Amino acid sequence: MSNVRRKDREIDEKVAYDLLVNTEYAILGTINVEDGTPYCIPISPVVEEDYIYFHCAPVGQKVDNIKNNPNVCVTCVGDTNLVPEQFTTEYESTVVKGVAGEVTEDEEKIFALRKICEKFAPSNMDNFQKAVNASLKRTNIYKIKIQSISGKGKKVKR
Repeated sequence: MSNVRRKDREIDEKVAYDLLVNTEYAILGTINVEDGTPYCIPISPVVEEDYIYFHCAPVGQKVDNIKNNPNVCVTCVGDTNLVPEQFTTEYESTVVKGVAGEVTEDEEKIFALRKICEKFAPSNMDNFQKAVNASLKRTNIYKIKIQSISGKGKKVKR
């Protein structure tokens, strides 16, 4: 289901999904447990089918917010190109709405960490098991069940 107001800028759901898969970072939006205001923070996501995985420390504002209200939004931006002569920007972006939850089973945590490391540190996979052994207990993994995904983009006619 799309919430894109400008239908002329809506991009195909598959294109939006691929943008999410290939992004190096995304912004996770949560609701601040303390005062109900928006709280947004960068994450390094990996996508596996209908889930987004990310890692974080076991404590902090993001963790508190998700525990209090698991409804989240994730957004990422792909290629951008400033077009100053037309006072505009070419862009592509994805917005995901979903429900986040902590991964508690070691097997799934290791699966997610492997996916994260394969994406962001592929040249260091020989040291993966050693790193997992040292940090698994102090690393939280969250997964977001994707409920909706939409994309928007703009290309300028020249």
